[in-house]
Amino acid sequence: MTTVTPQSTSTSDGGVSGLLKSRLQQLLAFASLIAIYAFFSIASPYFFTYDNFTAILFSTVVIGTLAIGTTFVIIAGGIDLSIGTGMALCAVMSGVFLVDLGLPLPLGVLAAVLFGGLVGLVNGLNIALLKIPPFIATLAMMLVAEGLALVLSDSSPIYFNDVPGYVELSRGNLIPGVDFPNAVLILLAVAIIAGVLLTRSVLGRYTYSIGSNEEATALSGIDVRRWKIVIYTFAGLFIGLAGVMISARLGSAQPATGMGYELQAIAAVVIGGTSLSGGKGSIVGTLIGALIISVLNNGLQIMSIPQEWQNVILGCVILVAVYADRMRTKDVSA
Repeated sequence: MTTVTPQSTSTSDGGVSGLLKSRLQQLLAFASLIAIYAFFSIASPYFFTYDNFTAILFSTVVIGTLAIGTTFVIIAGGIDLSIGTGMALCAVMSGVFLVDLGLPLPLGVLAAVLFGGLVGLVNGLNIALLKIPPFIATLAMMLVAEGLALVLSDSSPIYFNDVPGYVELSRGNLIPGVDFPNAVLILLAVAIIAGVLLTRSVLGRYTYSIGSNEEATALSGIDVRRWKIVIYTFAGLFIGLAGVMISARLGSAQPATGMGYELQAIAAVVIGGTSLSGGKGSIVGTLIGALIISVLNNGLQIMSIPQEWQNVILGCVILVAVYADRMRTKDVSA
């Protein structure tokens, strides 16, 4: 029985040539990040400071966490529109577990993260077993999660004033005497774990394989339906973690928070070089994409650009990234 590996699928456009193109895409994304950072540093004297640098990293945590999980889904040839409202639902559930039910902090946080895995599991079951297209299945989950977040919270924020240590998960400083938020260290840790799993584990191999050629993967003896469920469930854990991070940062679970985060997370994945057609992508690229979005948002705010124009600029960046992805795909198929 033959097993399809990432090397045989993700670089099908020519082995070493495909790998070089992938590395070149990461380098271009990183060069774009440096160029944008340099531009804002020159444009505003308030941008190039340590406090603003940590603020950019801090603002990247939620988008980056969502984007890391979404990377697995998109590499596998899927899409997930429920990650934003799913995150809000998990934030509310963290309030339910810790405030309403009074669970200990570690257990409540774990339960909220696992609840995100449940959201991903439902998506995976709908897509793999019921054969509902990913766009429709996750769009439905987006609406369900949005409604449940409002219902479970009674449309009101849940505050964590009586949960010692919860806010410190995000805002605290693990390194004594250094103003560097814990949330950034958590993002770095989960990115390393996700990167290892994507490149060194069976989960990663099958993720690339399914996204590159689902039919060939099934013919090789791999249970594609089961692994799709696993991929969506695994990605859901990042939804849960993002819910914990954003509620810890705010000090409250805001049920209306979440809409729009899915677009920024997907944009970060695509800007970082992950192909929307599946089979190609990396965690490093995704982090670079998330940083580009955070730097843009931060720089435009410092320059007092109106919010509507910030949306226009971000939309143009997404269009350029998607167009570049289509050109890469066209070049490979040629």
